[in-house]
Amino acid sequence: MQVPLEVKFKDGPNPPWVEDLVRRRVAKLEKFCDHITRCRVAIERPNEFPDTGSPYRVLIDLTVPPGHEVVVDREPREGGPKRELRTVLIDAFEAAERQLKELVERQRGEVKTHVEPLKPGHTPTEGEAIEPPAGW
Repeated sequence: MQVPLEVKFKDGPNPPWVEDLVRRRVAKLEKFCDHITRCRVAIERPNEFPDTGSPYRVLIDLTVPPGHEVVVDREPREGGPKRELRTVLIDAFEAAERQLKELVERQRGEVKTHVEPLKPGHTPTEGEAIEPPAGW
């Protein structure tokens, strides 16, 4: 990574295991995309849902050249089971990994494209795929 990893905590404790987990997950992301230029992770604990739901918000912001950005925002949810910070972090990094893989596939041209069937009266041009009519 060209710019050092930024991890920011707001309105909550800063246990040492959190930064270690974030660093390991960022290293895993760099295995999928070795040209990440910036990674910022913000963790906050707003007091919106003190009794139920996840009390944590995690924001991951990755920059990948040429000018692409991958952003994951995991907001606190009201209701449901309480989610520990570790679970919210892992969920956010898994979402970032999926988005990053999709971006790398698009950059490499590995995304499948669907060929549209010919319209009646259309003459294919050179290099254009010819798709048989449905039911053939």
